[in-house]
Amino acid sequence: MAQQQYSSRAILMITIVIAIILIVVIWPLSMIGKGSVKAGGGDDADARIQPVAKLELAKAAPAKSDGKPRDGATVYNSVCMACHASGAAGAPKAGDKAAWAPRIATGMPALIKSVTNGKNAMPAKGGAADLTDAEIKAAVEHLVGLSK
Repeated sequence: MAQQQYSSRAILMITIVIAIILIVVIWPLSMIGKGSVKAGGGDDADARIQPVAKLELAKAAPAKSDGKPRDGATVYNSVCMACHASGAAGAPKAGDKAAWAPRIATGMPALIKSVTNGKNAMPAKGGAADLTDAEIKAAVEHLVGLSK
């Protein structure tokens, strides 16, 4: 058998032809099942990457007042109850006679001063800066009345 020597140019041409045939056959087969790409379709990437929730901090609207002083129960329910009903931040619970006995023993003026100026975790005026002195006194009397 005679061996034929192929020139490097012939080998190069055969390799290029095989590569073109493979590209023409394999590329269309690889695209099967992928569908077509739609420009501006309903699958908006910006909508998909938005956060789950947004948080906006805003100042709470003040409670509407008719100009008349609020009674102790109203002030307690709107301001004081948030902490004194659950005991949050170490606040003595309303109705807990053992927790309130030493505080009541200090007297009403001392309790009113503590509420007005704040004490421990409780801010001044319980966090409601719009409370008048009469409303604070009424709220303290109401809370003490619940705990006697």
